[in-house]
Amino acid sequence: MPIDAADPLKLIALDADDLAILSAHLQDAVLKVTDIAYLPGEKRFALAARRFDWAGAQAGQRRRRLAALHFERVTTARSTGIDTAAPGTVLNLLAITFEERDGPTGDVTLHFSDGAAIRLDVECIEAQMKDLGPVWEAVATPDHPNGA
Repeated sequence: MPIDAADPLKLIALDADDLAILSAHLQDAVLKVTDIAYLPGEKRFALAARRFDWAGAQAGQRRRRLAALHFERVTTARSTGIDTAAPGTVLNLLAITFEERDGPTGDVTLHFSDGAAIRLDVECIEAQMKDLGPVWEAVATPDHPNGA
């Protein structure tokens, strides 16, 4: 059953398996560079995105919703292939992955189309995604040829 607009999605990730679920819900989310913030003093990384509603797509709906994602306990944030001098640039989020280093520490990587990425050094996985309310009809359903 699709997620009802009146029933926004709210997810928490505390390990790699949880993060994979978050990643699936955010696959093909679009955002602008200006929608991203790293607050080193608070050890927080946050973004706002327009996520595609994959659960609704299974029921024939084609819509997007505004969602917020934030990570806590972030010690460093680095980007590759993202021009921070072009704040209007649109990014397409493909996946979020975690590579453990030592105990709970590791790297969370947000993978975008065209090879762009943001890597977060984290003390542990502590993330939350929450729908913020607006829902609208999507122009198209994202397509991944060859299972990509």
